[in-house]
Amino acid sequence: MATAQGTSGAGHSGERPFIDTALVRDLLDRQFPQWSRLPLTRVEPGGSDHVIHRLGDELAVRLPRHSGALGQAEKERDRLPDLARRLPLAVPVPVAVGRPALGYPWPWAVTRWLDGEVATVEGLGDSSAAALELAAFLRALQSVDPHAAGPAEVRETLADRDAATRAALARAVGTFDAGAMTALWDAALAAPAWSGPPVLCHGDFHTGNLLTRGGRLSAVIDFGSLGAGDPAVDLMIAFTLLSPRCAAVFRGALGADDATWLRGRGWALTSGLIAWAAYAAASPRIAAATTRQIRAALD
Repeated sequence: MATAQGTSGAGHSGERPFIDTALVRDLLDRQFPQWSRLPLTRVEPGGSDHVIHRLGDELAVRLPRHSGALGQAEKERDRLPDLARRLPLAVPVPVAVGRPALGYPWPWAVTRWLDGEVATVEGLGDSSAAALELAAFLRALQSVDPHAAGPAEVRETLADRDAATRAALARAVGTFDAGAMTALWDAALAAPAWSGPPVLCHGDFHTGNLLTRGGRLSAVIDFGSLGAGDPAVDLMIAFTLLSPRCAAVFRGALGADDATWLRGRGWALTSGLIAWAAYAAASPRIAAATTRQIRAALD
């Protein structure tokens, strides 16, 4: 299982516990001794939200790095087994949730390992087949009753991100076109709102959360932002992965109207800007991904 880039969330401060392989082994040995003999290997590069280890051939261990990732282990335990049966791409089904212990303060998860490589623009960006598969995945996700496994978390709106987006925009002046960013953000906020019932959204649907095998999409990972809301949030994949031609194929397959597409551009802008401001200085990988995302949203 490859790791997410973490390009959609804000930066996180506060407690960041030290996590090494020895700690993960001790937690496993104490709480899940049935796996104590399996080899444990740290996965690098890690995600922005989790430290990930491969456990044997079939399992992965994910420990949140910061408080912003809290609750994901329980959410995925409750939601993903049912979704795995309904979605056309594989998802990382949890098999156990660990307890805080040994100085580590939060719940953590053991999930099924998914073989694959992180999707890349070079590999899939100009693939109409990938665009159609992504649209099919979202249609399937949106067809699921958001409350089938209990009350679904209500997703944030674009307006909820206004202050954080404008702060990140101010930090990006000189790197990106401030006037164009402000105009797009204002237009996205003013666009007609989603008029249908809230639908189930992945919420962090970007390139780093897609896996491929043999040059084809194979899995979607990192459902920590799963919730009910405006489907426009998941259109950000068009601006993180797809060429303009394939973005048009994707949009057509989803039937996204002008207002929804505009809100999707707003989601791509806010997620890219906030992640760029938080991580770009420290991570060339995230800097490159978010720069592409921001510029694609502006085009």
